[in-house]
Amino acid sequence: MAYSREYLETVHDNYKKLTQQWEFLVRSYYGGKEYKLGNYLHQYNLELDNEYDLRLDSTPLDNHCRNVVQVYSSFLFRQPPKRDLGNFSKDESVKAFMTDADLDGRDLDTLMKDASTYSMIYGNCWLFVDKPLTNVGTRAEELKQDIRPYVSIVTPENVTNWDYERLPNGKYDLTEVVVREDINKEGTIYRVWKKDLISLCLLPDKGESVTLEELPNKLGKIPAVILYNQRSPSRYIGLSSLVDVAELQQSIYNELSEIEQLIRLTNHPSLVKTDSVEASAGAGSVVLLPDDLDPNLKPYQLQPSGASLDSVMNSIKEKVSAIDRISHLGAVRTIRETPTSGIALRTEFNMLNSKLSEQADLLQLAEEQIWDLYADWQDIVFDGDIEYPNNFDIRDYAGDLDFFQKAKLASVKSETFNKEVDKLIAGAVVQDEEVLNEINTQIDEQAVSIGEFEAEKVETPAEEVVEEEE
Repeated sequence: MAYSREYLETVHDNYKKLTQQWEFLVRSYYGGKEYKLGNYLHQYNLELDNEYDLRLDSTPLDNHCRNVVQVYSSFLFRQPPKRDLGNFSKDESVKAFMTDADLDGRDLDTLMKDASTYSMIYGNCWLFVDKPLTNVGTRAEELKQDIRPYVSIVTPENVTNWDYERLPNGKYDLTEVVVREDINKEGTIYRVWKKDLISLCLLPDKGESVTLEELPNKLGKIPAVILYNQRSPSRYIGLSSLVDVAELQQSIYNELSEIEQLIRLTNHPSLVKTDSVEASAGAGSVVLLPDDLDPNLKPYQLQPSGASLDSVMNSIKEKVSAIDRISHLGAVRTIRETPTSGIALRTEFNMLNSKLSEQADLLQLAEEQIWDLYADWQDIVFDGDIEYPNNFDIRDYAGDLDFFQKAKLASVKSETFNKEVDKLIAGAVVQDEEVLNEINTQIDEQAVSIGEFEAEKVETPAEEVVEEEE
């Protein structure tokens, strides 16, 4: 089936609305040269282009967007998900899939972590579960040639159009998806997914499209999974974690440029002089003045006081604090200048835990859907169970440890009390769940709690025992 240029170039309404935002968020996350090329540094009035370019090169970026995503990811993937693969547990192809999920070397855990990163940036990402079409007739031959389903991550800016319908059971079902797979010297390559057909098309710069490949869709449905960062009112569109953070980061970026300018002007003041006077502002320079020069025309240095530097620094601090509030990372990302109450810290931890728990649930749902599609390609039903961590136990470990140690000093005469406190201390220090369980078992088996000593047992001599019996 040949698709027209108009069909392939038509984009979804939500795609049109979000393209610019996606570009801003991606550049904000990656930083570096890509961020500088985005022209997010404001040009001053009357500032020459060469002056702006110099200022652009000298302005550093404090990348809060990447840091926020990395902190979220470190909690989400601190512990791997628990996977009961059910009828897949002895399937050799599944073992290969677990170690190379995308046929490009990424294991399943790494792939899900990368997909989660993209969803946090864009709001969602697409995961396509495909299987090479071959003439191999048996499962054994497929296994021998490593022919199996695999997953491809596609970011939203490359999914240009989609459509869906509502089934009689109330569920929504994709009817078509257009994916931009590559851009090369010959043109743009699109993959068009429909419920009955999969087409690979080349759209040259001029002229109509060329169908490169056309295959039947054996599944009868589009094998796409949407991993959301947070759901939005628009179907197949998610909410990014970085929209507000990226705007604050840009503001900080411009204020850092102000600081650079203030430091430069303070250390290297501008020289004000007439054309007729030979003068320079370099270190150790000699200023030559005519004998009959009007005193009002003597050169002088125009030097800013630097008084505004503190106000700019305070403004940056306030914006960093705002980023921490927005992302619920104030308790784990910031070195506090003033003490924070335990209740306030606990509230921050709970809010962060709630956000991470929501993301973990969406990750779990997405992986379950991946396994269902994997099973569809293999003509079986997946009966396993996937469970992502739901409680991230985010605490002020230093504060907890101090509290537990004070509890020990209370010298409560209860073996049970002391054992429970010992377990709490171990939990604040040891992160590995298996090791912690082993320690807790050892504590339960001890006759006394940690830090105490058993009284020496004094054995009665055998002779004394005999005399007593007589």
